[in-house]
Amino acid sequence: MKRHNFSAGPSILNREVIEKASHAVLDFDNGLSLLEISHRSKPFVDVMENARALALELLGLEGKGYKALFLQGGASTQFMMVALNLLEKRAGYLNTGTWSDKAIKEARIFDDIYEVASSKDANYTYIPKGYDIPADYDYFHCTSNNTIFGTQIKQFPDSPIPMVCDMSSDIFSRTLDFSKFDLIYAGAQKNMGPAGTTLVVVRESILGKVSRKIPSIMDYKVHIDKSSMFNTPPVFAVYVSMLTMEWLKGLGGIAAIEKENEKKAQLIYSEIDLNPLFKGFATKEDRSIMNATFTLANEDLKETFDTMVKEAGISGINGHRSVGGYRASMYNAMPLESVGVLVDVMSELERKA
Repeated sequence: MKRHNFSAGPSILNREVIEKASHAVLDFDNGLSLLEISHRSKPFVDVMENARALALELLGLEGKGYKALFLQGGASTQFMMVALNLLEKRAGYLNTGTWSDKAIKEARIFDDIYEVASSKDANYTYIPKGYDIPADYDYFHCTSNNTIFGTQIKQFPDSPIPMVCDMSSDIFSRTLDFSKFDLIYAGAQKNMGPAGTTLVVVRESILGKVSRKIPSIMDYKVHIDKSSMFNTPPVFAVYVSMLTMEWLKGLGGIAAIEKENEKKAQLIYSEIDLNPLFKGFATKEDRSIMNATFTLANEDLKETFDTMVKEAGISGINGHRSVGGYRASMYNAMPLESVGVLVDVMSELERKA
């Protein structure tokens, strides 16, 4: 039976990428496995340099004063690392969900944090709008896509201060003017590769302005100076991320995959809106094209629906425990066919009910 993987992360990877990575595990460099070569060897140094260059190329940031890094510790480490490197007096944060709330908590360890706006009052079902960003703050932080609640920022503000964005769950999924952001970070395991590495893209000119002493391992400038090789990098995760970016470039880049992502989102949201047995969680204008969240209108149908989902080979659509219901994560590697299978099951449930 073909499986349809809607997991929120670690999540689906392109099959061609998985096959190439599998071969490299067996033989990457004349009989040596990717898992056992030196990270200082030329074959892997080439991988790291290619991955960093591809990230900037896909985002349209080549030659614009940015550096790309592949670090460890996940986006959760970036909650702290951003504050260590950029926070001198005060920063503004947009609170749109669990992960931005966690980012605020970590930053408050170091200094004063101000929530410029929050959607916590409505259990994060919408994206706040019309807020002001104080011009005298050190930076503004936002989360582009909220996997748990299925919301996504559609229009980013023109920030008078450096803008930092956690793009863990929608990196490379849609066209944006990425030069509006001064620092972007994204855990690989949702839309780029396996768990184990985090992409950081930072404008060099915003660094070196805090008075605190930063531990070397947490200092972006150190990692830039060492070409993202200050310590042993997560070799396998970086390699698979490189393969994924090569695959995306071969498709035509972000503009090409955005069209496919919009088709997938339109297909499932149309079913959610037209099928009386389901209701969406997020406000319509703020719905994520990566994570569709929804519930059953009648919980008595849950057992029947869950059985039908399983029989169709669908995996990973249970909603986050804090929200419940269902969540269909439709990252770049998710084929339109798989979304169609889920929609067919939802339609079949209506016919049976």
